[in-house]
Amino acid sequence: MRDAAPTTIHLKDYTPFGYLVDEVHLTFDLAPDATRVTSRIAFRPNPEAPGHRFFLHGEELRLIRAAIDGAEVTPEITDAGLTCAAPDTPFVWEAEVEIAPAANTALEGLYLSNGMYCTQCEAEGFRKITYYPDRPDVMSTFTVRINGTHPVLLSNGNPVDSGEGFAEWHDPWPKPAYLFALVAGDLVAHSDRFTTVSGREVDLNLWVRPGDEDKCAFGMEALKKSMRWDEEVYGREYDLDVFNIVAVDDFNMGAMENKGLNIFNSAAVLASPETSTDDNFERIEAIIAHEYFHNWTGNRITCRDWFQLCLKEGLTVFRDAQFTSDLRSAPVKRIRDVIDLRGRQFPEDQGPLSHPVRPESFQEINNFYTATVYEKGAEVIGMLKRLVGDAAYAEALDLYFARHDGQACTIEDWLKVFEDVTGRDLAQFKHWYSQAGTPRLTVEEAWQDGTFTLTLSQDTPATPGQPDKLPQVIPVAVGLLNPNGDEVHATEVLELTQARQSFSFEGLAARPVASVLRDFSAPVVLDHDLSPEQRAFLLAHDTDPFNRWEAGRSLAGQCLLDMIIEGTAPDTAYLDGLVAVLRDDGLDPAYRALMLGLPSQSELAASLQQRGLTPDPQAIWDATETLRQATAQHMQDLLPRLRAEAQVDAPFRPDADQAGRRALGSATLALLSRLDGGAQAAADFTRADNMSLQLSSLSCLLKAGKGEVELAAFYDQWRGDRLVIDKWFGLQVAMAAPGQTAETARRLSAHAEFNWRNPNRFRAVFGALAMHHAGFHHASGAAYQLLADWLIRLDPVNPQTTARMCAAFQTWRRYDEGRQALIGAQLDRILAQPNLSRDTTEMLTRIRGS
Repeated sequence: MRDAAPTTIHLKDYTPFGYLVDEVHLTFDLAPDATRVTSRIAFRPNPEAPGHRFFLHGEELRLIRAAIDGAEVTPEITDAGLTCAAPDTPFVWEAEVEIAPAANTALEGLYLSNGMYCTQCEAEGFRKITYYPDRPDVMSTFTVRINGTHPVLLSNGNPVDSGEGFAEWHDPWPKPAYLFALVAGDLVAHSDRFTTVSGREVDLNLWVRPGDEDKCAFGMEALKKSMRWDEEVYGREYDLDVFNIVAVDDFNMGAMENKGLNIFNSAAVLASPETSTDDNFERIEAIIAHEYFHNWTGNRITCRDWFQLCLKEGLTVFRDAQFTSDLRSAPVKRIRDVIDLRGRQFPEDQGPLSHPVRPESFQEINNFYTATVYEKGAEVIGMLKRLVGDAAYAEALDLYFARHDGQACTIEDWLKVFEDVTGRDLAQFKHWYSQAGTPRLTVEEAWQDGTFTLTLSQDTPATPGQPDKLPQVIPVAVGLLNPNGDEVHATEVLELTQARQSFSFEGLAARPVASVLRDFSAPVVLDHDLSPEQRAFLLAHDTDPFNRWEAGRSLAGQCLLDMIIEGTAPDTAYLDGLVAVLRDDGLDPAYRALMLGLPSQSELAASLQQRGLTPDPQAIWDATETLRQATAQHMQDLLPRLRAEAQVDAPFRPDADQAGRRALGSATLALLSRLDGGAQAAADFTRADNMSLQLSSLSCLLKAGKGEVELAAFYDQWRGDRLVIDKWFGLQVAMAAPGQTAETARRLSAHAEFNWRNPNRFRAVFGALAMHHAGFHHASGAAYQLLADWLIRLDPVNPQTTARMCAAFQTWRRYDEGRQALIGAQLDRILAQPNLSRDTTEMLTRIRGS
C-alpha cells in the first residue's frame, strides 16, 4: 500500500486558520531515541476565519498528554494531526510529545547528523516536532528552552538564559513554524561583529564541527558584505542581537533562512583555497547572501500559503543576483544565470513537470522547490523592475516593507505596491505568475526609406492543464547598430503586450543590424532569423555584453546542428570570429572563458526536437567533441598567449579578477589537452596550490583518457575531507565516456566511502550521472536502470532527495521509441514499489503521464 493516498491541494480553496497564536513556549529534553517536546501555546479565535475548527498538524509523534487551560483533554488523532474541542475564547494549549531524531532519515523535523541535533522545518517539517498549525500564515513569537548535554544549544532569536545543560532563546519577531530552528552539538564558533547603519552591535557566529575552523573566514566576510549591501541598496537593517550560521553535513537543501539561525549544508558555507574551487567560493557567497536577505524578504514578510512560495524565493534570488553582480562582473553573472535557466528551468517549462511560477495546486509541496519558482520567479522580478524603472522599483520596495512588515502576503499584495507607486495596471503582467511554459518570441524585420520595423510575435505552447495561453507583457530590450558597427539607437525597452505587434525606428541612414533581447530582458525562446554573417557581425561589434556572447553561442549552436543534421564540417567562420573576440585582452577573462563554452547537449537535443527531429544523444556527443577538437586546432597558435594572460602570480584570492583568470586558464587548458595529450595538465596538477587548478587539470587528464595516477593521488591527499571527496566522486562520472558512464557510477556506488544516505554524496554520483547527457541516455539503458535501482532504495529513507532526482527523466518523451520504452519500464518499476512516498509518487506520475 502506498504512503498515504495523495491529496491535491488547490490555491482557490485557501481559508484562514480558525485561531491566531499569540505566543509559543517550547521545551526540548533531547535524547536520540526519545526526545520530549513540551509545548505551551496561547490561542485565540481568528475573527477573519469562517469557522473555528481546532486542528493541529502532527506526523510521527507519540502524544503523551494534552491539556486546554490546565484541564487534560483526549484529542482525536490521525496520521495527519489531531482535532479537539476548543473554546471560542482565548485559551492555552499544552502538549507533550515524544519523537525519535536518530530514526529520522528523511532529514525533516528534528534529526541527528553525525551526533548533532538539527532541524529542517520548511516546508512542513515542524509537524514532525510537535502538534501545531503548521502553515505559513500562522505567525507567533517563540520562546525555547533546550535541555541537553551538548556544549552548544542554539535556537532562533536572542539568547536569554543558559547554564549547565540548558539554554533559553527568545525570538521577538512573529514567524511561522517553518522558520523554527534548533541545533545542539559539539561545535566551535568562528566569531565576529557587525555594526549596523544605526550603530547597533550584532554578534556573528559561524558554527562548525571541530576541524573545520580553517574554512570559515570567507563565509564570515560574505555575511558582513551581505549585511552592508542590504543596508545600502535596500535600506534593510538587521533586527536581532546575534546572527548564527551552522554548517551541517546531512541536509537536503543548500541552506535555510531560519530567523537568526541559518542552517547550511556544509558544502554551501565551508571554503578554503586548498579545498574549494572559484565556483564554490562564488556559490557560497551567493547562498550566504540569499539566506541573509530572506531576513526581510521571507521572514519579516512571509508567504500567506505555499502557493506564494515565489513571493519570497523569486524576490530573494533576484536580490542575491544583484548582490553578486555588484561584487563581481554583472555581464558574467547574467550570462551564467541564463545558462542555468536554459539548462534547468526551460526543460522544466517544456515538459511534464511544467507549472506556473505560482502553481494552482500541489500534492507534495516539497516538489515545488523548483527552478520555475526560484529562477523564473527571479526573472519575473527582473522584468517588473525593467518595466517600471529603477527609481519606481526602489520606491515600491520601500512601500512593500512598510506596508507588509510582519504579515503573510500574496502575489496580489506584491503587485499592488507597484500599481500604487506607478499607477500602472499590472493585471496582464500577472499572467507571468499564472501561466506555465516558455513563450516563443519571433522577430521579423522590414526596411523601407530610412524606416526599420520590427514585428514581434509571442506564442506560448500548451502545457499540462493549460492548453490555451493569453498574451503576456514581454519587455524586449533592443539596440540598433549601423554597418560600421556603431550603435545608432541605444537600448530601448519595447513592451510587447499583444500576440503580434510592430515597432518602427525612423530616420536611419542605412539598414541596421538589430540586437534583440539585450541582457536577456525576458525569459523567452528567441526566434530571430539572422544570417551567419549578421551573427558574426554582432559577435564582433555588439555593445551589449550578453548579446555579444549570445551571438557567439548561436553561431556555435547552428554549427553543431548543421554537423548533426547535415554531416558538415565545423564552420571556420565561427571559429575565426571566436578567435577575434578572444584576442581582445580588454575583455574580462571570465567573459572570454564563457565565450569558449558551447550550448549544452541537452539544449541541442531540445533544438532538434523543436525542428521536428528526434535527437540522438550519441550523435550530439560526437558533434560536440568534433567541434571542440576543431576549436583547439584552430586556436593552437593563440592558446599559449591566452594561458600567459590567465596566469595568476599573486597569492590566492577568491575575488572576481583572479577567478576570471583561472577560468580562462582552465578553458584554454581543456583545449590544449586535446593537442598535447594532457602533458600540460599533468604538469599543472603537480604544481597546483589551489583546488581550482588541481581539479581543472585532473578533469583534463580524465577527459584525455589518462590521469589514473593523479586520480589516486588526489584521493589519498583528500580522503579525510568529505566535501573534496564529493568532488572526486562526481568528477569521475562527469568525465567518463558515454559507454562507460553508467559503469563508472555503478563502481563508485560500491566504494567504501559512498554514503548513499548523505544527500551530497548521493548527488555527487547520481546527479553527475543524470547530467551526463550522452552517458545517461546511452542506448543500452544501463544508466536508466541504475538510477531507478538507487531511487527505489533511497525513497524509504529520504523521499525529498529521491523525488528531486526523478527530474532526470523529465525529458524522456523527446527521444526515440527505444529509449522511451527503456525509461518507461523503469518509471513503471519505481511506481510499482509498495509504500512509495507521496513526494516520489507525485513526481513520477506527472512525468509518466505526459
